[in-house]
Amino acid sequence: MDGLSDRFGRRIRYLRISVTDRCNLRCVYCLPAAGVRWQPREQLLRFEEIRDVVRTGVRLGITHVRLTGGEPLVREGVVDLVRMLSAIPQLEDLSLTTNGVLLARHAQALARSGLRRVNVSLDTVQADRFAAVTRFGAIDDVYAGLEAALDAGLRPVKLNVVVMRGVNDDELVELGRLAVDRPLHVRFIELMPIGDYFARERLVPSDEILARLRALGELRRIDGPAGCGPARAYTWPGARGTIGIIGAVTQAFCAQCNRLRLTATGQLRPCLDQESAVDLVPALRPRVDHERLAQHIQDAVAAKP
Repeated sequence: MDGLSDRFGRRIRYLRISVTDRCNLRCVYCLPAAGVRWQPREQLLRFEEIRDVVRTGVRLGITHVRLTGGEPLVREGVVDLVRMLSAIPQLEDLSLTTNGVLLARHAQALARSGLRRVNVSLDTVQADRFAAVTRFGAIDDVYAGLEAALDAGLRPVKLNVVVMRGVNDDELVELGRLAVDRPLHVRFIELMPIGDYFARERLVPSDEILARLRALGELRRIDGPAGCGPARAYTWPGARGTIGIIGAVTQAFCAQCNRLRLTATGQLRPCLDQESAVDLVPALRPRVDHERLAQHIQDAVAAKP
């Protein structure tokens, strides 16, 4: 067996870690405007426990780790967690996904602590529309975060754009132009059927997204070594960045899925889109049992659908 492989022969090397379920925004496709019930803080994994999971995962074959939330930057001390994880030998890549609101104040410290790269959610370039989609957000905070990330040397800086018909699909060309003018990597993501916001009429298929982006010029597919993500990458001649298309609905990438997801409360999910999980907490508390932890991780891989 080459590292962690599931029963379908997929090599599992990517671990997404939710460090908190809390968020400082309420994006319409993600959370309700009010009434969200957060997990009690004592139920969240401690940073030392997350480190133990990553250490064991790396020993088994995990090479890439991404920190997510909720919004990971709202958890106090997350820079310390980055420092702890970046010190693990054989961990090839450590990244973070954020809404960007707090990124300006943390980018330099994150980079110094060993973070390699960052993904920032940005569904629109219009300030009023941004406020409507996120409910609480100010787009200038995100722009400041992008500049801070570039200045800190985090590379690449990727923008995650969830495309919604009638909401922001009229901005596809303008958003794509960010990858022409700046060293940014803009990833257009189909709206996924999660929560109550999804409706088929809001879905913009990836082929349509790509066709609209050709208004900026002839797109060239970027071929190369397969990365850890599902995006199909393209660029234009002379562009400083790239675009990526993630057809999560119309071009499902399950056959190439190489990841597991660890929730903030220690549930290891074999599939990002399903609730079934292996509970790692008994292997972590009251003290870590490395052998049992390794077995639980292997059980999750074996259960991947």
